[in-house]
Amino acid sequence: MAQGRTQVSQDEDQRQSQRETRIADVAKARGVAGGAPAEAVFRLDDVHVHYGKFLALRGVNLEIGRNEITAFIGPSGCGKSTLIRCLNRMNDLIPGARVEVSRRIGMVFQKPNPFPKSIYENVAFGPKVIGMQPKSMDDLVERSLRHAALWDEVKDKLKQNALSLSGGQQQRLCIARAVAVAPDVILMDEPCSALDPVSTGRIEDLMEQLKQEYTIVIVTHNMQQAARISDRTAFFTAEAAEGTGDRTGLLVEYDRTDSIFTQPADKRTEDYVTGRFG
Repeated sequence: MAQGRTQVSQDEDQRQSQRETRIADVAKARGVAGGAPAEAVFRLDDVHVHYGKFLALRGVNLEIGRNEITAFIGPSGCGKSTLIRCLNRMNDLIPGARVEVSRRIGMVFQKPNPFPKSIYENVAFGPKVIGMQPKSMDDLVERSLRHAALWDEVKDKLKQNALSLSGGQQQRLCIARAVAVAPDVILMDEPCSALDPVSTGRIEDLMEQLKQEYTIVIVTHNMQQAARISDRTAFFTAEAAEGTGDRTGLLVEYDRTDSIFTQPADKRTEDYVTGRFG
């Protein structure tokens, strides 16, 4: 029996080593120049987020670089989505929540949420609400759908209800709706978690194209996805707050994606990206 257990352990170690190698190879291929971003779109200095007396996230310091994809990774409950909501000031709507950040932002959520309107009206809705006056709304809608790699699929059915689209198409429509208002930053909270692998691949390819014009921040539980698409990665975790039994989120490490996945500076990061966390 001891020999059998030893063999199982060796097999598991081998699989773990192969997994780490695959992630490292992808991350190295995504490597970007070292140091801080050349131009910061967001600069967070010692950000704390409270819900009433509960400290949800503490002491976050990081810079989000222009025309880069930044990934937030970490276990559930560590504050990733809380922070991305702060960047969009969505927490301002929650009684007792306190935070101070503001920018022109486009938001894409975990599940596609098109309005129960036509495809055309979904894209035109935001520009109309904020009072944009483009020379041609038709041109703006087409340009936004092209940015979302959706134009060729829907150009002949713009009056069709958006809810008739597939899940992947709906998510790309939501991206088109976000870029229609010309944001500085696009925030994506697990945008592929409800999609099949083919649709996920299309969204990832789209993000690579969009970063030429936009800055993107993505929350993802998929470490392979973070390694594939992001330039920089922030790893968060949750630990017991001093003097209380509550667990509070904190930023452990923020660096180039290749460094996070191949040479993390913190043991907690290494444990997470290699599957030994917890």
